[in-house]
Amino acid sequence: MEFTELHNQKKPLLIGNVWDVPSAKTAERLNFQAIGTSSSAIAELLGYNDGEEMIFSELEYFVKRIAMHTNLPLSVDLESGYSRKPKEIMDNIKRLWDLGVVGINIEDSILDENRKLLNADDFSKTLANIREELEKERMDVFVNVRTDTFLLGASNAVEETKRRIRLYEKAGANGIFTPCIENEADIEEIVTSTTLPINVMSMPNLPNFETLARLGVKRISSGNLLFNEMYDQFEKITKAILSQKSFNSIF
Repeated sequence: MEFTELHNQKKPLLIGNVWDVPSAKTAERLNFQAIGTSSSAIAELLGYNDGEEMIFSELEYFVKRIAMHTNLPLSVDLESGYSRKPKEIMDNIKRLWDLGVVGINIEDSILDENRKLLNADDFSKTLANIREELEKERMDVFVNVRTDTFLLGASNAVEETKRRIRLYEKAGANGIFTPCIENEADIEEIVTSTTLPINVMSMPNLPNFETLARLGVKRISSGNLLFNEMYDQFEKITKAILSQKSFNSIF
């Protein structure tokens, strides 16, 4: 099934978020339909903070290795594009396309001293330029636009999200990602405000998958949270080894 079609299933598409070859292979063994990279996890593996501290070529190397070892459709978290210039963002997308990538996430915030939302009108123009180039190059890349209104606690987040979605839909987005949304009523209002598939992310109070399907959500991801949990478990097991002076805790 084509990657775009996976966003039109009766049940939401559960993306396997990955950060290296072993995590991608695990997702494939567990029969995920598609995988997506976590920029935060990859950055942390390299000793960077999230927010485009690593350079694009470092991300590209990880994507290349992952793509070589999986047959699953692969989407890449491109953060804010690793540039503010549409042409340079498009060049980055082309390089990912050449590796076999079929989708990207691109977000409407940047990390300066603090993370802040980009001007929605300006960001929409960037998206429109990207869409125009993708069509010109006949590149079937699914552009999942992340809006960080809930993540950043924007005032009147529902209305601001809907405003941004209208702009991004007009600019050629294929999907909308709203990380940190949890409330059922908010999710339903966002879903019904657009024809684009809505993507939500793992949160402590996020409804279960069955409820999300009923609300009309089309894509679910875990972000970097599984990565963080994995290293929490690593620390717990290592502490047990040190305290017990034995490797029994591994087994």
